[in-house]
Amino acid sequence: MGQITGLRNRLSHSLLEKVAGPDGTEQKRRIHHTPGPRWFPQGSPIRVVHADESMYIGGMRALLLQALHPLAMAAVEEHSDYRENTWGRLARTATYIAETTYGTIEHAERAIRIVQAVHKRVHGTAPDGRPYRADDPHLLTWVHVAEIDSFLVAHEHFGSEHLTPAQYDEYVAQAGEVATRLGAVDVPTTRAGLTATIEAFRPELQGTPAAADVAQFLLRHAPLPRPVRPAYWLLGRAAVATLPRWAREPLRLPDHPRRDRIALLGGRIGTAGLRWLTDAEPMRNPAPPPNPSNPVAAGHDTQESR
Repeated sequence: MGQITGLRNRLSHSLLEKVAGPDGTEQKRRIHHTPGPRWFPQGSPIRVVHADESMYIGGMRALLLQALHPLAMAAVEEHSDYRENTWGRLARTATYIAETTYGTIEHAERAIRIVQAVHKRVHGTAPDGRPYRADDPHLLTWVHVAEIDSFLVAHEHFGSEHLTPAQYDEYVAQAGEVATRLGAVDVPTTRAGLTATIEAFRPELQGTPAAADVAQFLLRHAPLPRPVRPAYWLLGRAAVATLPRWAREPLRLPDHPRRDRIALLGGRIGTAGLRWLTDAEPMRNPAPPPNPSNPVAAGHDTQESR
């Protein structure tokens, strides 16, 4: 039993380093344990969704869907180091989501200012001759809705605590608050609005060689130790199975609806394995000491520390 616990903790530590970087433990402590008011109260839908291990699948789905916008993809191709620094990019994204979901208002606002400063430097010309800017409000809206739709769909399929339709609407609205602060416009506040916004973007979406390359890198060539590749493949196949069917061919991904059922089962197995790891040290954090002057911080629970 002791050997299994030790192995589980080592794997948990390795996963935390991949997701949050080498200082992941300290980052978690800073985000979750710093006293102060938060944007979102304990138990709110955005905290429930973003705490769940289904986010691993949702994140992969989001990257695939986002790649279908040629201007977003051009920005990634010309300015992102995702091939050389895959895990560093993941850690930055995960930290931003954690800070804006669980961090103090001060930390959340600082995280947004940092991203806005980066966006101002990201601009250029796409292969089709159109200019792009990462701080373009319309483009920010696409990135946001592709991400939030993916997190929501993944949580519905693989989440440990399903929400009601009203709670999923609240999730969309809460996530939209963050996107609006970042600079997005016409941000949906309900699930129906989210679906309608994605549908409105469809005429702008197309498969490009760069988008197909991203999909192949993400699903087949991510820099991973050989022993964990089968588990990663399960998560990736589940991400593809939850994509809209119209999104698969442009990304040169297989479209086999009958096989999707098997892939969804694999996704549930994969997320169960992730829960086994994230319930171990160091990913599982003890609750912070009570702080009577700050009920939100004092109400922190273990699941939402992930």
